[in-house]
Amino acid sequence: MGRGLAGVVLALGAASALGTGLRVESVRGGVVREAAERGVNTTVEVVVKGEGRVTGKGVVVVEGRAVWIGLENGTRVRTPVVVLARQEGWREVESGQRVRARGRLGVPERGELLGAVVLARGEPRVVAEAGTAQRAATGVRDALREAVRGLEPDARGVVPAMVLGDTAGVRTELREEFERSGLVHCLVVSGANFSILVVVVLWTGRRAGLGNLLGSVLAGAVVLGFVLVVGTEPSVLRATVMGLVGLTAVCLGRERQGVPALAAAVIVLVLADPGLARSYGFALSVLATSGLLALAPRWRDRLSGAGLSRRLAEAIAVPLAAQAAVGPVLVLLAGTVSLAAVPANVLAAPAIAVATVCGFLTAAVAPFFPGLATLTVRPAGWAAGWVVSVARTFAAVPYGTIPWHQGLLGALLLVVLTAAVAAAIRHRAPRRLVAAALAGLALAALTFRLTAPGWPPRGWRIVACDVGQGDALVLHAAPGRAVIVDAGPDPALIDDCLSRLSLHTIPLLFITHPHADHLAGLPGIPRDRTLSTVVHTPLSPTTSELRALHTSGLRPASHTRIRVVAAAAGERWRVGELEIEVLAPRSGQEVPDGAGGTEINNASLVLVARWPGLTVLLGGDLEEEGQRALRGLVPRVDVLKVPHHGSARQEPSFLTEGGPRVALISVGRDNDYGHPSDRLLRMLRGIRVYRTDQHGDIAVSTSDRGIEVATRS
Repeated sequence: MGRGLAGVVLALGAASALGTGLRVESVRGGVVREAAERGVNTTVEVVVKGEGRVTGKGVVVVEGRAVWIGLENGTRVRTPVVVLARQEGWREVESGQRVRARGRLGVPERGELLGAVVLARGEPRVVAEAGTAQRAATGVRDALREAVRGLEPDARGVVPAMVLGDTAGVRTELREEFERSGLVHCLVVSGANFSILVVVVLWTGRRAGLGNLLGSVLAGAVVLGFVLVVGTEPSVLRATVMGLVGLTAVCLGRERQGVPALAAAVIVLVLADPGLARSYGFALSVLATSGLLALAPRWRDRLSGAGLSRRLAEAIAVPLAAQAAVGPVLVLLAGTVSLAAVPANVLAAPAIAVATVCGFLTAAVAPFFPGLATLTVRPAGWAAGWVVSVARTFAAVPYGTIPWHQGLLGALLLVVLTAAVAAAIRHRAPRRLVAAALAGLALAALTFRLTAPGWPPRGWRIVACDVGQGDALVLHAAPGRAVIVDAGPDPALIDDCLSRLSLHTIPLLFITHPHADHLAGLPGIPRDRTLSTVVHTPLSPTTSELRALHTSGLRPASHTRIRVVAAAAGERWRVGELEIEVLAPRSGQEVPDGAGGTEINNASLVLVARWPGLTVLLGGDLEEEGQRALRGLVPRVDVLKVPHHGSARQEPSFLTEGGPRVALISVGRDNDYGHPSDRLLRMLRGIRVYRTDQHGDIAVSTSDRGIEVATRS
C-alpha cells in the first residue's frame, strides 16, 4: 500500500514537472519571447479569447493567442499573449476573431505564463471572423444585455454578472459592497451556476420522461453550451469541473466520495495549466468546494439534530462551511475576516437561486423571442435587487469585516481558532462559554463604536481617499474648504470621500495627468459643492484625453463657470494655510496624440504641498525617466505620495531624496497590475507605508505631538 502510494505521488510529481517545464519553455523559448525581450515593434495576429475588459486607467485588456508575427517575412507561432490598448476598436473585438494590429512587444512583469504583452499602437483589423458557435455565444450575451435594459440600474448590471459572469455593468462602488458583505462570489461564474443549471435540466428531463442516461447527456450538452457562452477562462473551466464534481457527489448520494473526485479534478487542471498553481482564485475555488463537500453535510446534520429544520440547517451550514474553508486564504490576501458573510449569504441564497434560474431562462429565449425575454427577466431583476439590498446593508454593518494579522501566521491562527470553536460547540458547557465570549466581543465592539473618535481626525492636513485603483487626494485649506489632487476612477467614490470630510468648497482641483484612474471621477466632485478652477498638466490641446477633460460634464452646485488652466514648473498657489508649488513638468512640454502610457505618466504634474509643520510630495504617476529628471530638485518632505500606485518603475533616489518619514500608496485591492510591487516596497524600507487597499481612507494630521497618521479601517 505504502509503495503504491509513493509510486503514484512520484508519477504525479514527474508529470507535473514535465508539464510545467514544457509550458514554460513554450512561452519563454520561442520567437515571440525573444522579440519581447528586445522590445520589437511589429505586426501580430491574435486569436481573441473572451471579450476585452477595461481597467481603471481606461486600458482595454484582451487575452488571446498569437498565431502570426511579422518577423522574417512572417512567422507562424502559437503563443499566449495579452494585448493592452487604448483604441476604442479593441473594446469591440469578439471571442474567436482573428485580428491584426501593430504594437510593441514587452515581457510580462509578473511572471505569468505568457509569451509577451502586446502594447497596441493602432486599431485592430479583423482578418477572420469567429466560428459559428462562438458567434452564437456572442449573440446570447448581447441579447441578455439588451433584455436587462428595462431593469433598475443596479439590477441591470448584476443580472448578467450572476448569470454569465459579465461584470461590465457593475459599478465599482457596488462591487466593493459585494466584497465587504461576502457576496462577491455572486458576480462570477462558479460551481453554483453549473449546479443550478444542471439540476434544472435534470429535473426538466425527468418531468419529460427522460431516463437518467438521456437526462445526463442533455445536461452535459447544456453545460458545454454554457461554457461556450461564458468563455473558456481558467476560472470558468475550474468552476465547470468542480461544479460537476460536487453535483455528481450529491446525485450519487455519496458525498464522501466527492473529496477524492475533487482531488483528481485539481490534479488534472494543474497538469493542464500549471499557472493555476499560483492563482489565489483557483485556491479559493478548491477550498470552497472542499468545505461544501467535507464540512457542510456534517454541520447540516449537527444543526438539524439541534432542532433546526433541515432546510434552515442547510442554508446556514453551506455558507458557514465555505467561509471557514476560504478564510485563511482571504487572511493571506487582505488581512481581514468577514463576520457578515454568513448571515448575508443566508438571506441572499433564495434570491440568488431565483435570479440565476430566471436569468438562464432569459438568456435562452432572448436571442429568439426578445419580447418574451423582457418578461422572464423581471423576476431575475427583482431577485437581484434583493441581493443588492442585502449586500448594501451588510457592507454598512459596523465591524462586518474586522482586521486580522496578515500573512501565514494569521492564517494559521484563524485555522486553529476555527477548529477550536467547531470542537467546543459540540458540548453544552463549552458551547455556553463560546456564546458568552461572542456576546462579550459584540458588547466591546459596540462600546468601541460609540466611543471611537470621529472622521476625519482633528488637525488633518491631507487625506488619501480610498477610490480603488486610482488617485484622489484631499489637501485641507480651511474648515469646509480643500484642494483636491486627482479625482479617481469613479464619481461615487470621490463624492463619498468628500462628504465624509464635510467639504463644501473646492477652490482648486489638480489633474496630474489625463488617465481615467485620475480623471473619470471628476463629475462627482461638484455634487453639492462649489468648484472654481481645474488645473492640468501642460499637454497638447489636441490630446484626446485633455479634450475629455474640457467636456467632462462638470455641473458645479453654484452653476458658476469653472476655469480650466494649464500649469508648469515654478508656479505657486496659496489657499488659506496651504501653499502648493509645481515641481514638474517644465513649461512648454507637450505630449502628442497617440502617445503611450509612459509618455503621459512622465508628463504628470508633480506637486509640493506645504502647511506649517508639514510638507508633502505628490508624484502623480511619474515613472523612472521623469523621476531621474528631478534629481537634486526634490525638497525635504515629511510625507511622500508614492507615484504610479506603487509600480515597479521607480527611481530609488527620487523616493528617498526628500527624506520622507511616511509614504502613502493609493492602490486598489486585487488590481490587475500587481501594485504595489515588491521591488517598490523594498525601496521604502525604513519608511512607514500606508496603503488604501489595506487601510481605506488615510489621513495625515499635525498636532503638538508632531505628525500622526489615522486610517478609517
